[in-house]
Amino acid sequence: MMNGLVSAALAAAMTFALAGAAQAVETKPKKEPTAAQMAARERMSKCSLEWKDAKAGGKLAKDMKWPAFWSACNKRLKEGTKA
Repeated sequence: MMNGLVSAALAAAMTFALAGAAQAVETKPKKEPTAAQMAARERMSKCSLEWKDAKAGGKLAKDMKWPAFWSACNKRLKEGTKA
């Protein structure tokens, strides 16, 4: 009985110690994304919508996978041309 009580008390003390240590760690503030990162995210969103529309409409080649589609779409959007 005493051994179980000591074990429980020790476990509780360790839990509180770890919780306090986790709060003591300082976190770095998040950096805002750069203009290039924002542009890349926007292109990915547009390409994702095109992918979903083309896939739903059966307009994709059977062997077309997302990475190849993304590469072509991203290149096209960077150049500023429309599909």
